Amino acid sequence: MSAPQSPATSPTSGAPGTAGAPARTRPIGIPGPVTLFASDLDRTLVYSSAALALSMPDADAPRLLCVEVYQSKPLSYVTEAAAALLPQVAGQTVFVPTTTRTREQYGRIHLPGRVPRYAICANGGHLLVDGVSDEDWQRDVARRLGDACAPLAEVREHLRRTAGPEWLLKERVAEDLFCYLVVDRDRLPVSWPKELAAWCEPRGWTVSVQGRKIYAVPRPLTKSAAVAEVARRTGAGRTAAAGDSLLDADLLLHADLGWRPGHGELADTGWNAPHVTALEERGVAAGERILQEALRLVTEN
Repeated sequence: MSAPQSPATSPTSGAPGTAGAPARTRPIGIPGPVTLFASDLDRTLVYSSAALALSMPDADAPRLLCVEVYQSKPLSYVTEAAAALLPQVAGQTVFVPTTTRTREQYGRIHLPGRVPRYAICANGGHLLVDGVSDEDWQRDVARRLGDACAPLAEVREHLRRTAGPEWLLKERVAEDLFCYLVVDRDRLPVSWPKELAAWCEPRGWTVSVQGRKIYAVPRPLTKSAAVAEVARRTGAGRTAAAGDSLLDADLLLHADLGWRPGHGELADTGWNAPHVTALEERGVAAGERILQEALRLVTEN
């Protein structure tokens, strides 16, 4: 299957926040050509118990570290080996967690090592700098969405009107930027996501199915645009990326190289790109392998 094409939305020199910007400089402590490593979180680096895919005998299962607690219960994990690798990768790259999660949901994640200076939330809708959403970036996002997409209210109303009560569990809006449904996959009609995608496409929106969630996201709202802005600010000369869902395809396409796990939407649809390695590992083992490959990249160059 050929890689889906996305419109170029990377910031240019005329984007907000670029006027009078300092010349590119290498971040302190990072030797050689600066590499920015942008990685999706859920089902790429961190895994819920349902997504761990521990197919080996119990005695051979890896030790796990909990990195997220929700409502007083452990929710997301990495392997202990991945927990040791991540600080090494972050110490030699500009590591940027790049997620569809809201800022509140991202705040529950506690990855090993120091807190990354930059993080991307809401699928590129918020660029966090030292934990604070960049206001210039917010204004630029609002302008691009207003110019190119049907309003959120119209899309949300369509979802409410067409979703079946027998399979709809929850309906949510994320950061007033996009919306999603939590559904019973066993009862969800196979044709409904396709019909939704066909309705959204001429309105400038895209659809992604991830586990029990069906996302409707404005097409200009991309992780790659926010990553390009971080690269501009940090002087990164190359970008590596990792992700598992169709919402990560744009991120991977705009990177210099990348990795996708053996599970997820991209694997299920056979998505490929020449510079993206399709890993065989599935579940939490894939997260560990991605970090191994990222560390190898920066230590061998």
